[in-house]
Amino acid sequence: MLIMHIVGARPNFMKAAPVMDALKPYPHVQQMLVHTGQHYDANMSAVFFKELGLPEPDINLEVGSASHAVQTAGIMQRFEQIVLETRPDWVLVYGDVNSTIATALVSTKLGIPVAHVEAGLRSFDRRMPEEINRLITDQIAAKLFTPSADGDKNLLHEGVPAQKIHLVGNVMIDTLIRLLPAAETRWPDLQSSYALQQYGLITLHRPSNVDDLDMLRKILTALNNIGERLPLIFPVHPRTHHKIAEHDLGHLTTHIQFIEPLGYLDFLAMQKHAAVIITDSGGIQEESTYLGVPCLTVRENTERPITIEIGTNQLVGQDMALLRLSVEKILAGSHKSGQIPPLWDGQAGKRIAKILAA
Repeated sequence: MLIMHIVGARPNFMKAAPVMDALKPYPHVQQMLVHTGQHYDANMSAVFFKELGLPEPDINLEVGSASHAVQTAGIMQRFEQIVLETRPDWVLVYGDVNSTIATALVSTKLGIPVAHVEAGLRSFDRRMPEEINRLITDQIAAKLFTPSADGDKNLLHEGVPAQKIHLVGNVMIDTLIRLLPAAETRWPDLQSSYALQQYGLITLHRPSNVDDLDMLRKILTALNNIGERLPLIFPVHPRTHHKIAEHDLGHLTTHIQFIEPLGYLDFLAMQKHAAVIITDSGGIQEESTYLGVPCLTVRENTERPITIEIGTNQLVGQDMALLRLSVEKILAGSHKSGQIPPLWDGQAGKRIAKILAA
């Protein structure tokens, strides 16, 4: 049995690693790793492979950055030949990036069954490109591996047959649990390098926040104000960095410490010790919930509602007054402690492997 794993962006790498590792003990299973090259910067890609223990990709499509249409089409064109040559028994796609929908479409049209890891998540906001990717992938996938019970509910509501759906838990948490001890060994050097005591950690990259000039200006102004009260560390995404420079907004960031994008281990250590995390990332909502760190999400909705219902996450939308107030409450000790969701136990990859290998 040949199982082909598709990765293209950093969140995919954290999800694929535990599944690939869990499939190794099955002697009848061969594995192939295809990197679409959606994230092509070394800081955004290569360092993650090394730290996660992922093998070098068997194939790198090297599609690079482009508009959604151009990038998706480019992946489809280059991937089709790979599938025709290798004829895998399963194609595993992860998350909700363009690589996921592009390779799922190609595989399904060629009669290759697709399994979607992290299926069923919904923001119910079709303005988000990721939501379109999630919806279409889940409709054409033959197996759907969900991280939480709300994913099962969403899929059943959309008419997906129950026998296709498997509640397995969160593979990102598998990786977090495995590598947290290694990340903690990085903390003393990080604390010394950045003079860290109490601090907030920031990540922002979504178009609704960084492509809209007025919104970006409002967010930076609010963060700069918070930075007068709490030191802020911002490992800045290349896209976000470009937008700040393009619009000459540096004067709004005097109380924000920008640093280069971090590898997985360093960033995990920074999350673990932060007083608060301010983000628009989906995966960080999950990781902060597991770590018990307060998370303020600068979005109007989330496809991970369990992080709000029982975790440490809070949506602040684009209300910068609410963002500032929420940070003050957290610093005053007034925030929910949260719980770890069911099946976020480090065994999700093994559950997926058992189902596929059978």
